[in-house]
Amino acid sequence: MRDLGRARYAAAQGARVAWYMGQYMLARRISGPFNRPGQPKFQPKAPEGDSGRIRASFLDLFAKDRANIEAGLYPAPEDVRAEQALSALRNSARFFRDLPHVDARRLQGEATQVRADAKPGLYPTYYLQNFHYQTGGWLTEESARLYDTQVEILFGGAADAMRRIAVGSLARGVRGQDQRKLSMIDLGCGNGRFLSQVMQALPRLPAVGIDLSPAYCGEARALLADWPQVEIVTGAIENTPFEASSFDAATCVFLFHELPPRVRREAAREIARLLKPGGVFVLADSVQTGDTPDLDRMLEYFPVGFHEPYYGSYLQEDLIALFAEAGLAHEETEHAFLTKVMRFRKA
Repeated sequence: MRDLGRARYAAAQGARVAWYMGQYMLARRISGPFNRPGQPKFQPKAPEGDSGRIRASFLDLFAKDRANIEAGLYPAPEDVRAEQALSALRNSARFFRDLPHVDARRLQGEATQVRADAKPGLYPTYYLQNFHYQTGGWLTEESARLYDTQVEILFGGAADAMRRIAVGSLARGVRGQDQRKLSMIDLGCGNGRFLSQVMQALPRLPAVGIDLSPAYCGEARALLADWPQVEIVTGAIENTPFEASSFDAATCVFLFHELPPRVRREAAREIARLLKPGGVFVLADSVQTGDTPDLDRMLEYFPVGFHEPYYGSYLQEDLIALFAEAGLAHEETEHAFLTKVMRFRKA
């Protein structure tokens, strides 16, 4: 049975990677030149043989994912099914229709168009950016529908697997406790993709997701409709509407690299405030410079090819010290390809 499960996993994830990697290669072929006109050509430092090591790190991610499944931390994904093929094709068509607009914005260096469409005073300034040069920033329903496809194409079909490593860390962090008597908050929940993975692993866990984007919150509510104990709230990570010591667990996935240094500290203090004593916090975000030297070349590429104004400071941020200042002690760190998963606990 274990061999059969591994074979099914390998076939499904292999097909998934081929689908998204093929779209990544096609997008690269039809996009404009990488470097903007008038700017020096970007030439990242590539250590000898780094492509083989990057491939090994990519494959290691799926080995860790399968090991977590066999350990019972979460169920095997069921996202490669015939009935999902039509949806995947529609999302792919949307992605390639939008790609010329993203490409034009990237070549022009225009990444603040979204500010003209936002209601004054409703959002913090740092949030009003076309992150990744994407159309609509985080504020439109079309952006919320496209996000998963964009991220999976960017990471060659590895994004969901990287998120699941964070689910595994959370499951280990609350192991032995009755999930029905716990409470969790996912900060910056976006369209609810990660929170849905948590629910598949811990289906009786009461949870809250919070995000600044009404459009993304709408997508999250639809995605999580099968779990009535999940509530989605619109709000900022650094200033939530919840009382102190409200949650046993907190998570934050792929958000901290998009926060300015000052807001990162405010967010860390807010997370610590929300957690009960002994509560667990799981952070999943980009690996940082020096974490995995073979991948540093890809980290150089990211802020050049995409609009990520706070990514450079994030790469140098001492996250263990940052959360220690807020009262959260570091428990473990795990690397999952381009993602670093860290678990902390409130004393």
